[in-house]
Amino acid sequence: MMTEALLAISVLWGFIFIYAVMATMDFGAGFWSMVYINREKTNATTIANRYLSPTWEVTNVFIVAIVVALFTFFPGATFTLGTVLLIPGSIILLLLSIRSAFLVFSHIAKDYEKALTYISGISGILIPAFLICVLPITHGNYIDTIEGTEKLNLVTLFTSPNVYAFIGFAISSTLFLSSLLLADYSKVSDEFEAYNVYRRDAIILGPIALLMAFLIMLTMRGEATWLYDNMMEMKGWLIASALMFIVTGGALFIRTSKAVGMPRLAVISTLVQYFLASYAYGKSHLPFVVFPNVTIESGFTHPATFRALFISYIVGFVILFPGFVYFWKLFMKDRNYLKNKI
Repeated sequence: MMTEALLAISVLWGFIFIYAVMATMDFGAGFWSMVYINREKTNATTIANRYLSPTWEVTNVFIVAIVVALFTFFPGATFTLGTVLLIPGSIILLLLSIRSAFLVFSHIAKDYEKALTYISGISGILIPAFLICVLPITHGNYIDTIEGTEKLNLVTLFTSPNVYAFIGFAISSTLFLSSLLLADYSKVSDEFEAYNVYRRDAIILGPIALLMAFLIMLTMRGEATWLYDNMMEMKGWLIASALMFIVTGGALFIRTSKAVGMPRLAVISTLVQYFLASYAYGKSHLPFVVFPNVTIESGFTHPATFRALFISYIVGFVILFPGFVYFWKLFMKDRNYLKNKI
């Protein structure tokens, strides 16, 4: 039977997964906009900006939901994470502010558009690299307790092969997922030159992301043995995730009446792939929020508070969900918007 603490961590992990997917596509689109800004004939930057414009604000809704859910559901864990993540968290907030500001100004100050696009693109690709560092930090190897105060050991953190494997996975996954979505978006928009560019990028980056996932497991074996052993017990989910990667690869080579590849199928299979791997990792991480001191039970809020908060989340989701559906139809399926007529 699912306990209230387990239900709460499932809700939190759901928010994290949704944000991870949306943010990687968002940050990646900004990066591709920068990369192809001088290749006007392909329309690759135009496609990236057309997708990026309506989505970057929506994405930030979920990072707020993550912070609020963590603080309200697990106040005990929030104290530990808030202490050890002070420096990396501040860097993330700074990069988010820089990216958001320069992204807006790049569409207003046309004389400085390229410079501003480069800054927002570079800062955007650095954000997932710092965000994913939170995961290895929770493995417990990088937290020192000095006179009763928990502190993050930055030297140990940034000399860890496991951390760099996570960073490599974050960057490659960001570019892989975003190139897949932009390939799909380009095909729906009948922008086939841009489609071929993004399809090629996805074909290159997919194996790199998979390699980084293997490197995470390889380095985790020596640095977080407890988590590695738990994940090996979930290897069925990991194998299923790898099989979905094969489906993704095959989808990019299926010939259709319009072009080679079915990017929509590739996007769906990739999301399933990442969900399976995410479930295996999350389940293996239990019962710890931060190893070895903070568990979901020790950091959990009062049961009465949880029930009130959980009901409010359900009501909020019921209110927001129709808005997200309308958003999808408005920006991702509207023919006038896809054809850049509005």
